[in-house]
Formats: sequence, C-alpha cells, structure tokens
Amino acid sequence: MRLPHFEMHRVETIEAATELLDFHGDEAVIHCGGTELVLAMKLGFAPYGHLIDIKPIEELNGIVAGDDLWIGAVATHRAIERHPTVRSRWLGLAEMAASVGNVRVRNVGTIGGNLCFGEPHSDPATALLAADASIECRRGREVRRIIPMSDFSVGPFETALRPGELLVGVRVPPLVEGATMLHRKIRFHERAAATVAMTCRIENNRFAHLRLAVGAVGNQSALVPDAEVLLADVPADALPALSIDELGALAVAAGRPVDDAYGSGDYKAHLLKVLIHRTLLDVVDAQRRP
Repeated sequence: MRLPHFEMHRVETIEAATELLDFHGDEAVIHCGGTELVLAMKLGFAPYGHLIDIKPIEELNGIVAGDDLWIGAVATHRAIERHPTVRSRWLGLAEMAASVGNVRVRNVGTIGGNLCFGEPHSDPATALLAADASIECRRGREVRRIIPMSDFSVGPFETALRPGELLVGVRVPPLVEGATMLHRKIRFHERAAATVAMTCRIENNRFAHLRLAVGAVGNQSALVPDAEVLLADVPADALPALSIDELGALAVAAGRPVDDAYGSGDYKAHLLKVLIHRTLLDVVDAQRRP
C-alpha cells in the first residue's frame, strides 16, 4: 500500500488552518496525529491532496487541570495516560487512554484526531460521554462554539463540526465527590468489539449519580437513558440478575448493535450485558477501597 501524492501544510494559527480549508475545499483535511487518516489514505478511502498539520498551533496543546479538566486537541493519548492530575482525579480517562491501540499509536495519536475521525470502535468518545464532557470548536477568528459530547458524533465518521471549523479542545467537568469513573471493553486485534464507560457514586448502598455510556457495538457511542433510575432501588452489594438483564436491554436499545467484522449484533449485545455487570461489580469494589 502506498500513500497517494499530497502536500503537507504546517500552520501555527487556527485562522491559517481555516483559510486553507476554505481555499482547498474537499481536497483538504486536518492532520492531527494521522494514525487513522494515513491508513485510510493508503487504502484509498481518503484521497486528499492537502493535509493541514495543526500540531504546531500553541493553543491546541497542553492539558490543564483546574476545577475541571481541559485537554487540547493535539494532546496525545500517551500524554493523557501519564498526566499525574488526570491519573489522580480522572483515573478512568487515564485508564481509557492507556488502552488505546498500542504504545506506538498512543505516542502519536491525539484526542482531537480520534474524535474528529469518528471511528465507531474508538474509545475516547464513549469515555467522554460518561464523563459528561463538552467539545470546544472554533472557525478562524470566530467565537468558540461549545458542543456537548452527546451531540458531537452524528454518525459513523461524521461529526457536528462545521466547514472550516477545528476542534480546539475537550473540557471535562469534575467528578461528583467520591464518584468512580471506569472504562471497560472487550477487544480483538486492538479494536473494541464492545465498550462500557460509567461514572457512579454509591450512597447508602445504592447507586447514585450514575451515568452510563456504551460504544463500539453500533455506529456511534451512546448514553443509556434511565440507567440511574433503573438501579436507584437496587442494593449495591446484591445486584439481582433481573436488574442486570433490564439494564442490559436498555444498553442494547441505546447502542443499537450491528453486524461487522468484530461480531454479529446479537453477539455484541451479549458482550454489552457481560461488560455492564463486570463494570458495576468493579464500581462496588472501587468504592469499598479506603
């Protein structure tokens, strides 16, 4: 497989990137790591003649942790995985980043590139949904636009970005005090076949502040509505099978499993139920630790 001929443009401002996108139109694409893009180009699925490298843009770099967490678009998975504050306050995000592909991919691939590529089997979108994150975007000199993570993905390989608009960064709110965030998946050949991400706190032996997202089984990651309501009266130390089955059914309805190279829709629906049960047990275990 050979890469088609293309011209690389390295820019230092969002304004310059937008100008190039406007000028070259459908012939241009943002390059922000390229681990997925280059493969797609080799396979002939993305015949772009102009790649716009945004890694030199200073305002897209860095990870800043205050009351909330801001991750610049060109921050690598490896940087997220190893960041000390992310590991101490948003451990689930660090663990998710550590599970992306392999170390070579994590050293090059970026959070912005991953989210904008929109690959249904990627991990960050599901974890960020569970974390109630938002996406910050900007076109040229315009005011930044904030998009909830739940609205950013509009389908496989499609996002809510407007023409000429760049993903600037990801903002993650603080977890509820005492809450746990977990990301679990079953994968084959470094691709997830099913993913579950959850934030939760146990209060009086009941699940509270629970936010559940599933991914990789369908065409995009999805929140599971009413998950917290369903488990509100379920003792955390004695999860009945009925509750797991009902929660699994909600997850399957939200995730809409499809047949693909990683399994049939029915098989992936079963994987979701298994993962949700495991994740709930892991939450209980994590909450019991001193």
